[in-house]
Amino acid sequence: MNFRIADTFTDSLSRLTNEEQKAIKTTAFDLQVNPSSPGMKFHKLEKAKDKRFWSIRVSSDLRLIVHKTDSSLLLCFVGHHDNAYQWAECRKLETHPQTGAAQLVEIRETIKEIIIPTYTEIQKPDVPTKKPLFENYSDAELLKYGVPSEWLNDVRKANEDTILELADHLPGEAAEALLCLATGTLPQIIPPAAAGSDPFKHPDAERRFRTMHNLEELERALEYPWEKWIVFLHPAQRQLVEKDYSGPARVSGSAGTGKTIVALHRAVFLARSHSDARVLLTTFSDTLANALRLRMRRLISNAPRIGERLECVALNEIGLRLYEANFGRTRIVSDAEIIKIMKDASGDVDGHKFPLSFLITEWKDVVDAWQLNTWEGYRDARRLGRKSRLPEKQRQILWSIFENVRSKIEARKLLTYSSVFGHLTQHFAKNKKQTFDFIVVDESQDVSISQLRFLAAIGSDRPSGLFFAGDLGQRIFQQPFSWKSLGVDIRGRSRMLRINYRTSHQIRIQADRLLGTEVSDVDGNVEDRRGIVSVFNGPKPEIMIFDSHNDEMAAVAKWISERSNEGIIPHEVGVFVRSDAQMPRALAAVKKSGIPFKVLDDKMETISGFVSVSTMHLAKGLEFRAVCVMACDDEVVPLQERIETADDDADLEEVYNTERHLLYVACTRARDHLLVTSGDSPSEFLDDLII
Repeated sequence: MNFRIADTFTDSLSRLTNEEQKAIKTTAFDLQVNPSSPGMKFHKLEKAKDKRFWSIRVSSDLRLIVHKTDSSLLLCFVGHHDNAYQWAECRKLETHPQTGAAQLVEIRETIKEIIIPTYTEIQKPDVPTKKPLFENYSDAELLKYGVPSEWLNDVRKANEDTILELADHLPGEAAEALLCLATGTLPQIIPPAAAGSDPFKHPDAERRFRTMHNLEELERALEYPWEKWIVFLHPAQRQLVEKDYSGPARVSGSAGTGKTIVALHRAVFLARSHSDARVLLTTFSDTLANALRLRMRRLISNAPRIGERLECVALNEIGLRLYEANFGRTRIVSDAEIIKIMKDASGDVDGHKFPLSFLITEWKDVVDAWQLNTWEGYRDARRLGRKSRLPEKQRQILWSIFENVRSKIEARKLLTYSSVFGHLTQHFAKNKKQTFDFIVVDESQDVSISQLRFLAAIGSDRPSGLFFAGDLGQRIFQQPFSWKSLGVDIRGRSRMLRINYRTSHQIRIQADRLLGTEVSDVDGNVEDRRGIVSVFNGPKPEIMIFDSHNDEMAAVAKWISERSNEGIIPHEVGVFVRSDAQMPRALAAVKKSGIPFKVLDDKMETISGFVSVSTMHLAKGLEFRAVCVMACDDEVVPLQERIETADDDADLEEVYNTERHLLYVACTRARDHLLVTSGDSPSEFLDDLII
């Protein structure tokens, strides 16, 4: 018997308490082992339109809804008695007449009307009725996108006010296609299934139904029911994961489109497909590497031996390890040591007026980043991102300082991370021994110059050797630079994900105001963000400005309590601030709500039963049902300290861009609810969010 689970089952399971989940998992395991067990009580649902829906008693109130035939059993939904029965009475399992994909379809006659939610602006009576979006599409055209036949009339009547609410009632592929059409993007059409083929093997069906071949697979799927990506992949994501590439490839997309999910599955796919291959899954920081490692363990929990060939570490860590393996032990010079050395070296050179902040930035972003070891190299450097014009005479003075800095670092037998990767790049350019067969890089927009050079040296000349996932709109640590000039040319092998699964339409639209409609890199690759669509609705984000910190903290505490009263459990709530200086305000607000909380550390692990509190920089890679971004005050966002260290207009522009990106990252951690607050003079960025 084929034993399957639907994504509607894992969704409903994730909304229950831990104790309820344990009882349901036990029942699910028993079902898979022996569905005909005398202790398994099936109850036929007389009011269900689909007569193959059955209810299984889990406890006095919990009911598991299954779809049962002689050859298959599908776990569809779980909930409290009345809720579970109502769900089953409004749905049916069918094979779509055009695509051939299996679909769980809401029965149209059970839905009284499509109501515009209260959080959508109500149309005034004197405003003309908005034009239907799909009135000129034929039945055949709509059917090929997976629209169920009984919903065709509603689709044809939908306008920009009702489309999102309508989408909530449609199968995923139909909702996504209609939202793409509504925003001017042509959806991808998956060829219909061949006659007589298994409707559950159609790509559109595989995104929501998964066959469980053994208890280990089922256990993995149910262990983290909120992590749907472990089991279900969108066809567009799966295509990117399993594709062969002739050279370096990159997948991009705005926050919530599943780039990291693609990177994780890509790494595991490569390890599974190449039995002797060593695969590196990496990113630019230890914090994000910890988060990736946690997710990777969940993904391969039923095949732990893959982990022996799949390594997940930060780039700096792997760089230092390889350096010590090939050259011996070393120590990385600290930021504090660099400042002291720069002061000393600067003091040794008379007749210059360069401020220390300029010297540090010029060293970090130009000299050390590009590993410029000669006067000629520095003289001819393009200084991308540094627009202060420097005549040759001034460059000579600067070079005398930087040459002195380099000498002092070498005399102390220290290295920068850039020099570590510089040595490794030269080493692997000569020694073609493969350290890793495949490398997958997440959050690639913040990879440094020296790191990319290193990656190019060990992987750019092999098919599928390098795979990058990132978003230019989330770049917060690195100056822009040309990938192509460093040997990584992704032209023709760059794809953009356009379906947002994590963030509601309302939150995505508001957060996108912080960025432009297009983001481009130095090589001319353009990411057009106008075609991104979210597949679900939600309340409008709240932007609140208060006269005092106390008023702000009281309001945030009340907001957290309200979310809790709505059924959002503590670990589904995140509170973020710009930096450590604002953490006391966040901690006081959460404490005032009376709900337990934990401050996130570099391990990036949220803890069940606790609200997560951290700085915005640690928000990357996380997601919550409800997020509050606090203390968005003037001189906090953007941070005044960074503004004061900007030495020219280019530096200032870069500060503003990355601070916007940082606020965008924090806001887009939210799935359903977003609150942004200021307890003082508000940040100028809030003007963009409020408009």
